[in-house]
Amino acid sequence: MQTDEQFPETEAFVQMMQREQIDARAIDFFCALYRRYRAGSTGKIGWSEIEQPQPGDIVGYEELDRPELAARGRSLLGELVVIRLNGGLGTTMKLERAKSLIEARQGMSFLELGARQILALRERHKVQLPWLLMNSFRTRDDSLGALAGYSSLAARGLPLDFVQNKVPRIVRSTHLPASFAEPEDNWAPPGHGDIYLALWSTGLLERLHATGIRWAFVANGDNMGATVDEKILGFLAERDLEFAAEVTPKSLADTKGGTLIRHHGTLRLLESAQVEEGHLKDFQDITVFRDFNVNNLWWRVDALLERLRRGALDLDLIVNPKKVKGTDVVQLETAMGAAVSSFSRAAGIRVPRSRFAPVKATCDLLAVRSDAYRLDDTFAIRPSGERDPSWGPPVVVLDDRYYKGVEEFAARFPHPLSLVRCRSLTVQGDVRFGKNVRVEGEVTVRNAAADQRLVPDGAALGPGVHEL
Repeated sequence: MQTDEQFPETEAFVQMMQREQIDARAIDFFCALYRRYRAGSTGKIGWSEIEQPQPGDIVGYEELDRPELAARGRSLLGELVVIRLNGGLGTTMKLERAKSLIEARQGMSFLELGARQILALRERHKVQLPWLLMNSFRTRDDSLGALAGYSSLAARGLPLDFVQNKVPRIVRSTHLPASFAEPEDNWAPPGHGDIYLALWSTGLLERLHATGIRWAFVANGDNMGATVDEKILGFLAERDLEFAAEVTPKSLADTKGGTLIRHHGTLRLLESAQVEEGHLKDFQDITVFRDFNVNNLWWRVDALLERLRRGALDLDLIVNPKKVKGTDVVQLETAMGAAVSSFSRAAGIRVPRSRFAPVKATCDLLAVRSDAYRLDDTFAIRPSGERDPSWGPPVVVLDDRYYKGVEEFAARFPHPLSLVRCRSLTVQGDVRFGKNVRVEGEVTVRNAAADQRLVPDGAALGPGVHEL
C-alpha cells in the first residue's frame, strides 16, 4: 500500500473528515481508496482476466421451489432484518430530496410502499421483523418526516434508520479536497458499499446480532419488487451461505447492469464502470453476460461481523467523475454487491424479473405507473400477468429536453398510460398525453414543431412512427 509520504494531500482529507466527526474506520477506508486512486487505479478489470461463473455459482430460482424451504424460511423471519437503501436524491429527475418520496402508485410514495410491505409482512406472520433505512445526510430529515404517521414501524428497540458516511469530493486537477462556497457541495455519498462500515461504525451491526438477528435482506429503496422471499431465506440456511446476490436475466433495457463473474478464481461483481476501455459493447452483449445484479442482497449478520472485526472489506474502487459548479471533480465509491468476493460461502440466485422494478429516471416512472405493472396485496409492484413475460419491461425513451424532471414529466403525463402490450415507446419533442391512451407494440411519437402537441384522450397508438 502507498504511504502518506508519497501522497501528502491525504492529510488534508483526514482533517476535513475529522472536523465532521466522521468515524475513524470510515476515514481510514476513504484514505485507502484515495491512495489506490492516486497510484493510478481506475477500478478497471482486465478483460482477459474475466471468466464466466462456474456451475453452482448461480442457482436458479426454480431449484428453490420446495415446500420445506419456504417453511424453513418462515420459521427464520424472526431472525431477519430488512434494510432499504434510501440515500439517493432524485437529482437525475431534477429533485433535491430523497428519490423514494416520489409518488409511485395510488398516491403512495416508494417509501410508503416499503413501510406498508413491512407492516403487512409482520401482520401476516405475527413477527416483529425490524426495518432499517440507510439514509444519507441529505435524505434523512425528509424521509423520517414522511414516515411520522407510521409510529409502529420501529421494532425491538432498534432505530428506524442509520446514516451512511460522506466523503470529500476530489478536485481532479489538484487532487485536493473540493472547497466550494456551499459546504454541502464539497461532500459526496460514498456509494452503497458504505453500508457495511456504516452499520459497523454506528454499532448497529452488533446491536442487531445481540437482539437475535442472524440474516439481513438489503434492497434499493425504489425497487418495490424486492420483497422478503421465504424460499430464499430457507435456501440460505440450508446451504449455510454467508452471502447471496440476486440476479435476473438481462433484457435490452438492462445492458449496463453489473454481472457476476469469476476473477482469479473468486466470484466477483463486475460493474460497467469497471469494464476496460474498448470492451463496453462486449460487456453489454446479453448473449454472453446473460444475468445482471438487481442489488437485492442477503447476508449473515454474524459472518459480516466476524469479517469486519478483521478489517474493512476489500471492495472494488469505482472512480466516478462529476462536474460541480463548473469544476471537474472525482468521487470515490464502492458497490455493496462487491462484498460477494469477501465471503467464501457465496452465491448468486437467478430470480424472476418480478423481483426487479426500479425507478432511476422518469422513463422508468412512466412504466411503473402504467398497467404493465400492478400493485399486489403485499404492496409489491409486480409485472402484470396480462403482459408477455418474454418481453421484459417496456423500453421507454423520453426526450430529456421535456421529460427529464419530475414536474416536467407530470405536466406531460398527467394520467398513466396503458403499456401492457407495449414493447417500446420513444417520445421525441414536446408532447402531452391525454387520459386512457393505449400504446401497443414498438411505438415512436414525434413532434418536430416548436409548440406542444397533444395525444388526445382515448387514443390508441399502434406500432410505427406517429407524427404530430
